[in-house]
Amino acid sequence: MSSHPFATLTPDTVLDAVESLGYLSDARILTLNSYENRVFQVGIEDAQPLIAKFYRPGRWSDAAIIEEHTFSLELAERDIPVIAPEQIDGQTLFEHAGFRFSLFRRFGGHAPELDDPDHLLMLGRLLGRLHAVGSMHPFKHRPTLDWQSFGRDSVDYLRSAEVVPSSLQPAYFSVAEDLLQVVKERLEAHPAKQIRLHGDLHVGNLLWRDDSLYMVDLDDCRMGPAVQDLWMMLSGERDQRQAQLSELIDGYNEFHDFNPTELALIEPLRSLRLVHYSAWLARRWEDPAFPMHFPWFAQERYWADQILTLREQRAALDEPALRLF
Repeated sequence: MSSHPFATLTPDTVLDAVESLGYLSDARILTLNSYENRVFQVGIEDAQPLIAKFYRPGRWSDAAIIEEHTFSLELAERDIPVIAPEQIDGQTLFEHAGFRFSLFRRFGGHAPELDDPDHLLMLGRLLGRLHAVGSMHPFKHRPTLDWQSFGRDSVDYLRSAEVVPSSLQPAYFSVAEDLLQVVKERLEAHPAKQIRLHGDLHVGNLLWRDDSLYMVDLDDCRMGPAVQDLWMMLSGERDQRQAQLSELIDGYNEFHDFNPTELALIEPLRSLRLVHYSAWLARRWEDPAFPMHFPWFAQERYWADQILTLREQRAALDEPALRLF
């Protein structure tokens, strides 16, 4: 596969793809922020614009993409506020010029205010409803968030790709290996039920609109522990995170029972995300969009900062877990 997976995805190809499904475009096209895939707003004659999402070649199987879509539709059918793909003749995944793509209605909004207790309570309710559905049955074609794929494989890839500056390799891999060992021990000591998750729930994947909270972009949905969809909502000092957690769980428990033993997984999961993010950038570096948008990744300072971050994270693993009162 070409190292430039979207090299032939021209504006004309995007418009042709949308029109192949029976729409008439007005030829206006706007590129939206997305690195893993390519996403465009396409103007439609006498109608609202559509969002066209073109999937990165080779990343997911058709079955895995359709399983994501099915999950979104399953949630939407229960009036859980997610933005599900458009269905045309019962299909949600289409192909044009060698690219797989889906269409979504345009949906605007702004980020929720996670320092607002009411927003956190509402988010907790949304996640409780999401997980009540997510726990009904497992994914068959999508991966699991686990130590091997997010941790071990990520550090091994960083080592083999030789992206860490040679002068910093001993320090980086020493702390990374230490971190991995402790994370493995913590995960084994606190086994958690694996359910269907959003999987990448940060504030950029939440929209506040009309006094309601909506969830977008289930592209990374996978199996994992419920707390994965909660911990990225917590920030600040320990007492602030404790208060935020309390609001989230109060809302969550209205619809689904949260297992408090999973709180011991927050720092191990944060550790996995840190090394996985660096490996993700390394794996995508030959895609021209990545050096353009993440130029700092190739600089020595990034890796020096990562060493400090991983050391701080190693210390965080030894702190008491957050608690529910």
